[in-house]
Amino acid sequence: MTQQKKSTSRRDFLKLAGTTAPAAAVAMVTATTAEAQPVDLTSEKMQDTDHTRAYLDSTRF
Repeated sequence: MTQQKKSTSRRDFLKLAGTTAPAAAVAMVTATTAEAQPVDLTSEKMQDTDHTRAYLDSTRF
């Protein structure tokens, strides 16, 4: 007996894509979100928030 390699058809791909899209949408909705702190407009220096720290960390080499 010879074994046949099962190939994924376009129809199988679309079935899979149709079932994973709603799961991905639910995962995005239930994810926690970061909230920005209120901005102090009276200050002349850069605000020290989670967003500015994340930006500065991402720009380091």
